Amino acid sequence: MTSSTPPGWYPDAGLPATERWWDGTAWTAHTRPRDLAPQQFGPPPAPAPPVPPRGGSGPRTAVLAAVGAVLVAAVVAGAVVVGRGGGDDRPRTATSGPARTPTSDASDASDGKGTPTSSAPPAADPSLLVDELDGITLPVPDGWEKPSSTVEDVTTMRTEHSYDCPGDSASFCYHATVTSRTATQTELTSAEAVAKADIKDAANSSYDRDLVGNRNYDGITSHTQLASKSLSVAGRTGYLVRWRVRTSAGPGGYVETVAFPSPLGTESMVVVRLAFDAGADGPPLGTMDTITRGIRPIGDATSGGVGSSIGR
Repeated sequence: MTSSTPPGWYPDAGLPATERWWDGTAWTAHTRPRDLAPQQFGPPPAPAPPVPPRGGSGPRTAVLAAVGAVLVAAVVAGAVVVGRGGGDDRPRTATSGPARTPTSDASDASDGKGTPTSSAPPAADPSLLVDELDGITLPVPDGWEKPSSTVEDVTTMRTEHSYDCPGDSASFCYHATVTSRTATQTELTSAEAVAKADIKDAANSSYDRDLVGNRNYDGITSHTQLASKSLSVAGRTGYLVRWRVRTSAGPGGYVETVAFPSPLGTESMVVVRLAFDAGADGPPLGTMDTITRGIRPIGDATSGGVGSSIGR
């Protein structure tokens, strides 16, 4: 039976106080402390029934127990309010808020064979790009879009308007693209090593040969390293590498890789790639710096409302 459960974080019974990422079809290796999950509100717990006195018995004890059971049933079912204003004597049921969303079964979380049940994550602020898996948000500049689907299945934002690629390709290109993903160099343990290893792949996928084999700019002819430094990203110590690449067709562009540990408290490294066209039609290079500085952990109060302040 095919599962329709959306991707999200669900309790992992095999790791107490921990949640594991369900990608929509299977459990992944990504985990995070459970107390970082957004709080879900539901009806207040029902009070416990009165406890009979020690050694008590007889009619009084039975009456107390019966009254307690009735009170519990009333709280769980919802209080009934009788409206008498304006001659309306019909009973009205008082609501007590939304029901708590059910979580995955303990056996499902531990063996990875079951399917969790939960509602989808809340819709993201339009001024933010949300990478739920890696626990970060990025500010979305004016004039950019968050495509619902891309060739590469990673969290993506890009300039709204496309143009015919200048190289030997029938594809459409974009003046700037930013992606966020989990690092694939799992054997590397430092942000510096991950960034330095990733920058070449980032440049090649943006300006040399894409995932489907198109050479949209007829390939990279040379590159110059503009920056290689440590920096703070989403409250963690990360590393940045930036190249200026030149291509056989078109003006080339700027490519940057930012690597840092996930703010979820896991051992996973996050990689944010930024590719901006050079020339008059490309976005200002300062926008690249603004996006990098605006990377925040999900839920950080300072991460919202910045999209309108970023140039095209």
